[in-house]
Amino acid sequence: MLRRAIALGVVLCSLQAAAQPSDDESRRRGDAEREMFRKVVEIPTVAGRGEMPRLVQLLSAEFRKAGIKDITVKTHGDTQSMIVRWPATQRSGRKPILLLAHMDVVEARRADWVRDPFTFREDDGYYWGRGTSDNKAGVVAIVSSLGRLRASGFEPTRDIVVLFTGDEETQGDGARLASTEWRPLIDAEYALNSDAGGGSVYKDGRVEGFYVQVAEKTYADFRLTTTNRGGHSSAPRADNAIYQLAAALKSLEEYRFTPMLNDASRAYFESVASKDQGAWGDIVKAWLDDPTNLEKADLVELNDPGYTRTRCVATQVTGGHAPNALPQRAEANVNCRIFPGVKTEAVLEELRSIAGKEVAVELADGGQGAEPSPLREDVTSAYRNAVGRKFPDAAVVPSMSAGATDAIYIRAAGIPTYGVGGLWGYLGEPLGAHGLNERIGVQAFHDQIDIWEAMLRELAR
Repeated sequence: MLRRAIALGVVLCSLQAAAQPSDDESRRRGDAEREMFRKVVEIPTVAGRGEMPRLVQLLSAEFRKAGIKDITVKTHGDTQSMIVRWPATQRSGRKPILLLAHMDVVEARRADWVRDPFTFREDDGYYWGRGTSDNKAGVVAIVSSLGRLRASGFEPTRDIVVLFTGDEETQGDGARLASTEWRPLIDAEYALNSDAGGGSVYKDGRVEGFYVQVAEKTYADFRLTTTNRGGHSSAPRADNAIYQLAAALKSLEEYRFTPMLNDASRAYFESVASKDQGAWGDIVKAWLDDPTNLEKADLVELNDPGYTRTRCVATQVTGGHAPNALPQRAEANVNCRIFPGVKTEAVLEELRSIAGKEVAVELADGGQGAEPSPLREDVTSAYRNAVGRKFPDAAVVPSMSAGATDAIYIRAAGIPTYGVGGLWGYLGEPLGAHGLNERIGVQAFHDQIDIWEAMLRELAR
């Protein structure tokens, strides 16, 4: 019995050493993860450039190096997505956990950036480059955390499946196909999404909170069109197509959709109100007390746009065919982010009412929605425990995203999905996702890998 106890002690000590690497080991590991991040960011996986196969090849090599060899690459359109499976060592009978990230990034024009957007650099406490925050940090976190688990000898009792998509920023076909045609390859009890969630930190080190995203708005583009027979510009008509379209857009600008709350958005705003003892907290509390009050909701919307209701905004306009001719056609794209639970068809009818009878309105793209995912104590607890290793007093709060991710398709397919990206940022310091000079904090990048490793170690044991 004593010999068995000694042997067990040796095993426990070795496991503890594996879980807590030396400073030199941590430094080497951090350097390797930074180098992987550099390589991933410097592959410009923008739609139409044809670079996705190069990134897929790089990531496949990283998985194989870690000993994960079940890799399926799917070509669709002009891009690729990949599905990776780490089979359970001792099966518990539980369904897999699905991990989500996207490999593509939005375009970045060199002339607009201070430095080349596809040249990775470290400066002023940040890693800079297109995709650093959206979503290549998440890609590297998933690859690195699984590599760490493998190297430590961790043996999952359920399969861990990875879905890396190649067109989240454009068509969304990777997630759509995964949720339908490829469903047997990605079927899971639930999914963890690196492209949502995360934390907000004050510069003095206090933590506002870390968020579990359980809902997101539906993305939809609507086309507004006016047409007539036109004519010579020297003889203006009363029914000018551009003016009619402009009037419809002005009506949309002034229109306010009905304020709404769900469990996720209420929890988020209750957390905000409890922490802010000033005017902002009072505004939020007043709205929570009277959530259908349009005036109070508008005040909240001014400070935190996108979270109180469906929002629709004109994003593109075209019209006319010649400078000396009356327009025969004018067209606008209106992008809507629809509150969870609201049907796309209902928004279409509302837009038709706003635009008036002279303007045709039709759905142009998107419209796939999903109900919020029910909170799971096991996921929330694992995320809280993992975050707590870095931020002991951090609150973990359910939230809803104003934008949309690949998770919209996975949720709609019946797989509950939770945004638990471990990235964090300082309040008031934007990270530039989709915009200029995108960046992510150096410490935040490395912290998120620790968070993913600890979270998966708890959920897949």
